Amino acid sequence: MSKLTDTVAELAVPVIEKQGCTLWDVEYVKEAGTWYLRVYIDHPDGVSIDQCEAVSRELDAIIDERDLIPGAYTFEVSSAGAERSLKRPGDFEQFMGHLVEVKLYQGVGGRKEFLGNLTGYDNGDVTIDVSGSKMEFKKSQVANVRLRIG
Repeated sequence: MSKLTDTVAELAVPVIEKQGCTLWDVEYVKEAGTWYLRVYIDHPDGVSIDQCEAVSRELDAIIDERDLIPGAYTFEVSSAGAERSLKRPGDFEQFMGHLVEVKLYQGVGGRKEFLGNLTGYDNGDVTIDVSGSKMEFKKSQVANVRLRIG
């Protein structure tokens, strides 16, 4: 994470925990000329709109008060979602054995996307089982790993 996203994450955790949720991720990205600050939250029973709204209201006020981001941006709080990206080692550990989609920077065998069950993770290297065949991808090859629903 960047310094900004680290700071937002630190500020967000107590606000998110008040709603009985956990922080999944924070991202600050530019899309189509607009900056977005996104906070993703998680809860074992799913995240409600009310929880997102409560976190958004309180956290937005804290971020504005600290004047963390110069210029205009769009602030969003949402559920991490059922098909969330896995980024941290703990994410991979939590979802070992689950169906994932691995997207690569460059194709392997003419393909850039592979669907299989997550069977291994080691310092960024990802292993999946695709129809009984083990496929290993180096950290440098992997653009994104996302949970997939059957």
